Amino acid sequence: MRLKKIILNSIRSYETQEIVFPEGSTLLSGDIGSGKTSILLGIEFALFGLQPGQRGTAILRNGASEGGVILYLDIDGKEVVLERNLKKGKTVSQDSCFITIDGERKEMSVTELKDKVLELLNYPKEFSKKQNILYKFTVYTPQEEMKQIILEDPETRINALRHVFGIDRYKTIIENAEVVSSKIREEKRMKEGQIENLEEDRAAMISKEEELETKYHNLSSVERELFLRIEEMRKAQEERDDVFKKIDEKNKLQQEVEKTRIIVANKKDTLFTNNKTKEQINSQIKELESLQFEETKIKELEQQIEFRKRDKFQINEENLKVSSQINSLNIRNDEVKKIREQIRKIDICPTCLQDVGPVYKTNVLNNFESEMAENSRKIDELMLEKKKIIESMIKVEEFIFSKEKELSDLRLKKVKFQEIESKKLRLQEIEKSNQLLEKDIILLNQHIDILTKNVFELKKFESLLELHDKSLKEAQRQERLAEIKVAELKKEIEVFSRQVEEMKARIAKTEAIRESLEKITKIEEWISKDFVSLISFAERNVMLRLKSEFSGLFAEWFSMLVSDVFEVSLNEEFTPIIRHQDYEIDYSYLSGGERTAIALAYRLSLNQVVNSLLSRIKTKDVVILDEPTDGFSEQQLDKMRDVLRQLEVKQLIIVSHEPKIESFVENVIRFRKENGVSKLSAEDLI
Repeated sequence: MRLKKIILNSIRSYETQEIVFPEGSTLLSGDIGSGKTSILLGIEFALFGLQPGQRGTAILRNGASEGGVILYLDIDGKEVVLERNLKKGKTVSQDSCFITIDGERKEMSVTELKDKVLELLNYPKEFSKKQNILYKFTVYTPQEEMKQIILEDPETRINALRHVFGIDRYKTIIENAEVVSSKIREEKRMKEGQIENLEEDRAAMISKEEELETKYHNLSSVERELFLRIEEMRKAQEERDDVFKKIDEKNKLQQEVEKTRIIVANKKDTLFTNNKTKEQINSQIKELESLQFEETKIKELEQQIEFRKRDKFQINEENLKVSSQINSLNIRNDEVKKIREQIRKIDICPTCLQDVGPVYKTNVLNNFESEMAENSRKIDELMLEKKKIIESMIKVEEFIFSKEKELSDLRLKKVKFQEIESKKLRLQEIEKSNQLLEKDIILLNQHIDILTKNVFELKKFESLLELHDKSLKEAQRQERLAEIKVAELKKEIEVFSRQVEEMKARIAKTEAIRESLEKITKIEEWISKDFVSLISFAERNVMLRLKSEFSGLFAEWFSMLVSDVFEVSLNEEFTPIIRHQDYEIDYSYLSGGERTAIALAYRLSLNQVVNSLLSRIKTKDVVILDEPTDGFSEQQLDKMRDVLRQLEVKQLIIVSHEPKIESFVENVIRFRKENGVSKLSAEDLI
């Protein structure tokens, strides 16, 4: 990974600032409080976001409602741009997040972006939930935090270093193994209780199986008895069915007798009805023959009606003519009234455009008045004439109505007179039907006598049916008793079989539990005796190797910064041991520069050990040092040149207000603060 550029918007003391990071060693220079450390915090925020317990107010500029950081990186030749924004509400919280890889921009959640950054940096997945501890101890650790680790109690320090080295999993494995062993022991106690009655269950199952075998033997004899009862019942049913068939035959013959009697009665009713009809028809024929009918009278009436209809048509024509004349005269009077009104209003003639005098108007109006009076007289005469026409019309219509009624009565008589022949034919048909009915009645009575004789012969079977019913009911009762015995025995066999199967299943389950108990007992013994010892041994070997490598590097870095009068090493808890002339010196008795040297040597050693263990991480070529020379003497400052040369990293960023460091690095970026706002100096990159 290489840092290329960062843009700060409303971050701490910055309003808007862009800083470009060149390759090689670079010094961020400036007075205390000029904003150098804010850049390092911005880099960490862009990579991982706010940390647990870290407040947004510690990063967002006072008075700003929103802000953000844009960080440009190069990771394995890919240009990566990280954008994180802060927004102020009730509290300052992380807002939108974006990542751009080779020009492809994508929005992500806070957690998604952190996971993606860890993936790009090739950090182990278990560090996703840790507070950037791997980044802090491989890339950038505030100097005060290194001093704090050195001053921690040994147990806290060793646990923190386990965390940094990524070997805290050994301790987790041992703790988890103890939890698993405890769970296994608890399960063993439960399984031991479950298999306690195994032998008793086996004995009970053998007893049940023997009893079940006896019941199967008894079932065979009971089923044979049931078979005999079924045969007896079947035979009794057949005998009863034969008798019932005879009785059913007798009932059918009886029904046939009743049906035949009904048919005879119906035919007698029909015969009686036909005789009544004959009497009615004869009476109607006599009545019709007494009627007098004149054909010429009908023609005479038709001629009279036709003649009067022609008169009615002529009268209608006259009425229409008179009505038309009256209507025309009325229309003419209306037109004259309109013209008269128009003339009264005219002062100038519309044709010749001359004045129209009163005398001329009066003459014209008088002519119109005369015409209207003449028309009214004619209308009155025509109305009298129309009245006479209407009276004539009424008389003609009354005459036509009376003659048409008379004609209708004559035509009805004619129709009735023509029915005499049809009625005589009807009488002949009824006579023939009566003869056939009398023959059918004789034959049906003979059939009834034969059926009655057969019914009498079959009645004797009714007394036999009662005896056979009793025999059948007894056979059915015996069959039901046998069926009940078989069903009860089968139910007992079913219950016993289910109990035996349940016992077998329970015993099989218990045996499986016993086998499982044997397995987990072996597992618990292996975890307690072998596995935990193996993990503890592995952890000790790893820690010894780390301690050896760490201690050697620590002594080497410290010797470069401090004279040979001190000897340094690390004990089992990775606590620095400082000796002077075979005397051990407490860390708190060292001078400020010596304590800084101890912390810096510890920091550089830790960085080198972690990078060697986690060599696949993409941040091993970047080191950031924050005020690494705090309290150094001039002689120690001179030795820093050799220390920086020994680092051999592609990108080294140092934050310091010490001017002498400028000569140790390839690039210098200076900062200043004006009116509370941090800015780059005019000569921002030297």
